[in-house]
Amino acid sequence: MSSEKVSCLIIGSGPAGYTAAIYASRAGLNPVLYTGGQPGGQLTITTDVENYPGYPEGVQGPQMMMDFEAQARRFGADIRYGLATKVDFSDSTLHKVWIDGDHLIESPTVIIATGAAAKWLGLESEQRLNGHGVSACAVCDGFFFRNQEVAIVGGGDTACEEASYLAKLCKKVYMIVRRDELRASVIMQERVKSLPNIEILWNTETEEVLGTNEVVGVKVKNVQTGESTQLDVTGFFVAIGHKPNTDIFKEYIDMDAAGYIQTVKGSTKTNITGVFACGDAQDNIYRQAITAAGTGCMAALDAERYLAEKGLH
Repeated sequence: MSSEKVSCLIIGSGPAGYTAAIYASRAGLNPVLYTGGQPGGQLTITTDVENYPGYPEGVQGPQMMMDFEAQARRFGADIRYGLATKVDFSDSTLHKVWIDGDHLIESPTVIIATGAAAKWLGLESEQRLNGHGVSACAVCDGFFFRNQEVAIVGGGDTACEEASYLAKLCKKVYMIVRRDELRASVIMQERVKSLPNIEILWNTETEEVLGTNEVVGVKVKNVQTGESTQLDVTGFFVAIGHKPNTDIFKEYIDMDAAGYIQTVKGSTKTNITGVFACGDAQDNIYRQAITAAGTGCMAALDAERYLAEKGLH
């Protein structure tokens, strides 16, 4: 097994990780960034991004992350392909992280930017049309379906919030709910039910997303009657939750019940000295590229100040 020591280790890429790398590099921390299993994060499976500042004509998600990476490399960030598989944060002065099981990195500062992954239904057609009418983020992609008919799956607060958002843009929103009730809070249920262009399909599950190169409809089935019907929609949104990629940190880092890392208010500090968290790994509310980038900046600044206080920078 090989090993090395670095002053700042960033785990994960995406807007948070790459922004942390940009700021840490410019501060002279000589950061090493490991991209994780999905270099570039969720934006690499996104097509048009039109709501990120600085791209007036919009940009393809993969290209945007290539731009982020190029900027980080320009300032000297050491970007490597590899997956963090194990950590040991028991020593508060020198943290240990194993990459791909056989390379040990020791560092006084670790920035966690491992993100979160949307939960999917598991349909082949859903994955095939992801980015071509299928989305897990109404705020990101709802604009592309203005004045069209769409469907959204889910019955919790997130689904209700996204359905309400889509209702402002779309002609019709079908809300596909497997049970005969919503799991959302009362206020969110009332909001959805009060909007005339939202139709809730109770006791219904999705059988297939229809289309070859883009969504042209959704086949659904009533779980009580067994009857299948087709919804003529051009957009299909999945809002059944996200899972933060934080499992390897659970032994050491404080998290909420869903696995999101808890940080000190107004900072990216975790309960472990010298370990900072940014992006969707600690954000279960906004989950936007711009907010992830913002906390990536914060994490790098927090790491720089920590190293300065310890006389290590």
